[in-house]
Amino acid sequence: MWKESLLQILIAFLPVFMFMVWYAKPERFGSSRLFIGVCCGLVMLLNMNYTTVTNHGVHFDLRHVPFLIGSLYGGLPIAFGLLVVYVVSRLGEIAFRWEYVVLIGFLAIYIPVLYAKIPGFGTLNRRGRLRLVLYFCLFLSVFQIASYLIEMPRRLTGNATEVLSVSFVYVSVFSVVTLLCAHFIELGFERIQLQVQLRDVSLKYRKEVRRLQQFIDNSPLMVIFFDNEGRITHVNDMALKIVAPLERKDLLQLTFSAFLERLGTTVDSDPMERILQGEEKLTEIVRLNDRMFYTIYCSIKDMPAQGTDGMLLIGHDVTELHRLQGEVDRMERLSLVGQMAASITHEIRNPLAVIRGFVQLLNERSPAEQKTYFHIVLEELDRTNSIINDFLSLAQNRIIEKEPSNLNELLNDLLPLIWADANMRGQSIDLRIDENIESIPMNSKEMKQLVLNLSRNGMEAMNDKGVLRIETMNLPDVVQLRVSDNGVGIPPEKLKQLFEPFFTTKTNGTGLGLALCLSIVERHNGKIQVESTVGEGTTFIAAFNKPAAK
Repeated sequence: MWKESLLQILIAFLPVFMFMVWYAKPERFGSSRLFIGVCCGLVMLLNMNYTTVTNHGVHFDLRHVPFLIGSLYGGLPIAFGLLVVYVVSRLGEIAFRWEYVVLIGFLAIYIPVLYAKIPGFGTLNRRGRLRLVLYFCLFLSVFQIASYLIEMPRRLTGNATEVLSVSFVYVSVFSVVTLLCAHFIELGFERIQLQVQLRDVSLKYRKEVRRLQQFIDNSPLMVIFFDNEGRITHVNDMALKIVAPLERKDLLQLTFSAFLERLGTTVDSDPMERILQGEEKLTEIVRLNDRMFYTIYCSIKDMPAQGTDGMLLIGHDVTELHRLQGEVDRMERLSLVGQMAASITHEIRNPLAVIRGFVQLLNERSPAEQKTYFHIVLEELDRTNSIINDFLSLAQNRIIEKEPSNLNELLNDLLPLIWADANMRGQSIDLRIDENIESIPMNSKEMKQLVLNLSRNGMEAMNDKGVLRIETMNLPDVVQLRVSDNGVGIPPEKLKQLFEPFFTTKTNGTGLGLALCLSIVERHNGKIQVESTVGEGTTFIAAFNKPAAK
């Protein structure tokens, strides 16, 4: 008998063991109730074949274990199916009419209670579910003991004390087995919940890492990570653009000093050493590939109290900011020149006009041998007056009158004057015009001044036999005027200052001619740029936007 009883206990645990083996992946959560219900139904039928009767006539039947576990953990549909299996199996074992009354009484009490608790069973915590399982075990135990007492006069042998003792052993075994089954199922659920939580945390972590990686790679800042040994561990896409043609594989594992050496630059001190020695943050202006970068070096903190885990280099391209700052400085100087011109022009021109008139009068009355001196004085007065006129043109802020004009026609008007100036210098003019050039709004007086200034600058940069090329081009969005010489050229370090007021490369220049040219071009909605090679020559390119391309 005890062997059969032990076998029933093992069979009662079978659904739990099968469930723990099968329920190993979170993806199987949706079919877990069905699996529990099927296993419990099979075990109920299997336990029927191993039901034993003690010497006192007590039935040792553990089919209630899978019946209770499957009903609670399987849900209402599974509970209904197990109830059908239970009732059918019990009906086949009934031998007396009073046993029908006992079964009906049991079902009348058990079914409403069970079906009332099943919907909220899944919402309880682990302790609440185990407590409810225990309550149902006690209910079934009380019913089982009551049924034994009812049938004791008819079928049981021995006195009531012995029957109750044996029944208590059965009830204890039943309760322990049921609670253990519920406990192991709860462990299975908790294991899967931990897997789900771990998967969710891992997924969130990967998402955050991916977002952070995308932020770093798509950031407009140069970002480079170094480890504790000063070697590069990561560079973002912006850094790769800055250090091109170097690629990512060329940079990884490079030391900080080797990285700077590859780029051909240096820093005042080694920031890597200072950061690793405990400094929190360093800032410095560094030039990389002819661009200015505001760089920040900061330490990468490890876990609290674990020290530094490397260095982070962040670089912000401030080249454009420096250029804009230079533009602001240039505009301030232009404004200063305008204020100076506006305040002193009339005060100077009136005395100069008087002086020139008297000098010219004295020249007419002076001896022939002194006329040379008066001629020099008159030339210098005229030169002074020309400088004042340049000041006035540079300081113009008023709206100039423009009308559609053809650049080719303007050049044809100026060509005799330019040819005369070139002949005096022993130079020649190469005029190349685009016959399809479109008209643009312009002030002819200012545009003539622009062409004459650029032409004379080119002639002055060449020796005799030089060739000045003046060219017009009709491009899709702009009309270009190109003035090229084959003179000495302009050094690269002076190109950036070329349009600043008072900056000149000539011995006797005032530094206002090109500043005036820039002012005229900007007033005509255009841009001017310079291309120059030392020893080969210089080309000034003035591009004027067409009306439709504004």
